[in-house]
Amino acid sequence: QVQLVESGGGLVQAGGSLRLSCAASGRTSSTYAMGWFRQAPGKEREFVAIIRWSDGSTNYADSVKGRFTISRDNAKNTVYLRMNNLKPEDTANYYCAAARFVYSGSAYYTDRAYDFWGQGTQVTVSS
Repeated sequence: QVQLVESGGGLVQAGGSLRLSCAASGRTSSTYAMGWFRQAPGKEREFVAIIRWSDGSTNYADSVKGRFTISRDNAKNTVYLRMNNLKPEDTANYYCAAARFVYSGSAYYTDRAYDFWGQGTQVTVSS
């Protein structure tokens, strides 16, 4: 089992920045990649970004490219999501997730590829 705990959410004005953290514990060596997803009220959960533990390669949703950066600290088993130039449409509950298995790249854009989930952290961007 892997436990994930997110932190760093909050209220920020449009154009501002936040950094989310996701601390992983347990059998973290069994995981291949970490992803961030978000879910706004009344909407489906959507992919935000992914990073692979081994080589640090990343992928982003088009809606956050150039504004968000995912990174990892292998020694701390922690993944970060730096969010710049935040917009009101970024308001959502943000979840981190861990994937145990290797899939083709596009599979990680769906939540079905992930085995463990955190409880989420709320990000609210005011206009």
